[in-house]
Amino acid sequence: MPPLMKTAIALLVLGAAGAPLLAQQEGLGYKDTPPIPGTPWRVHDGDRPQPRVVTPGATFSLLAPPPSDAVVLFDGRDLSKWESIKGGEPKWTLADGYVEVVPFSGNIRTKQRFADFQLHLEYAEPAVVKGKGQGRGNSGVLINGMYEVQILDSYNSPTYPDGQAGALYGQMPPLVNACKPPGEWQTYEIIFESPRWDATGALVKRAAVTVIQNGVVLHNRHEFFGSTDGINGVPHKTLGAYRAPHPPEVVVELQEHRNPVRFRNIWIRTLGDYDHP
Repeated sequence: MPPLMKTAIALLVLGAAGAPLLAQQEGLGYKDTPPIPGTPWRVHDGDRPQPRVVTPGATFSLLAPPPSDAVVLFDGRDLSKWESIKGGEPKWTLADGYVEVVPFSGNIRTKQRFADFQLHLEYAEPAVVKGKGQGRGNSGVLINGMYEVQILDSYNSPTYPDGQAGALYGQMPPLVNACKPPGEWQTYEIIFESPRWDATGALVKRAAVTVIQNGVVLHNRHEFFGSTDGINGVPHKTLGAYRAPHPPEVVVELQEHRNPVRFRNIWIRTLGDYDHP
């Protein structure tokens, strides 16, 4: 097969258990990046194994109504709970119960802050596919503008594994690829535990996250190494690190990455503590 065809076509192969895997391809990722502790891989390593593909159920948590103690962040009608990181009101487009990213308009973030939370959101990748890899339906959930759960069109579209949909960007690929085809609504359930520092400024608890995509577990209380590379002033292709203490109360930020990704039905609830009703 000619080299150009190798990099342009995503082939499917079968894993040991018969589950499909996206085949490795030439030209994915980088080799000039720092090693990731505890693994043989580097940040954005194109040779890292591609997660196996799982076909999710059709309707898991789609349009799930918020629980009684949830804060509704977006109900399809307005963005009053959000602000632009560039200042002022968000410039994203509202239409038919969803909001769509407007390229070059900037990220949006919640006005309210939350510590240790359960987040539900629904998103749809552009139905008309343009680009490939990181240029195909790119967005992300950026917790406090620091810890990213990647949003990407990874349906039959390979990229470096720690940058695919559901990855803790630059740190850990998802356990599986549970993406639906472009244009279909998908769900993320994200349970986030904020990091903690003691009075001396020493880190005593890393940020941890559980991610469920379309009813399939992608991460089970996995810890972040620190801030995600490529956002909030952290250089791209560097290893995540906790650079400075911050309060446990954090904002939820949605990324504008030049692609018209859509969002709807976003709600959040704080977890609270045991024995403290």
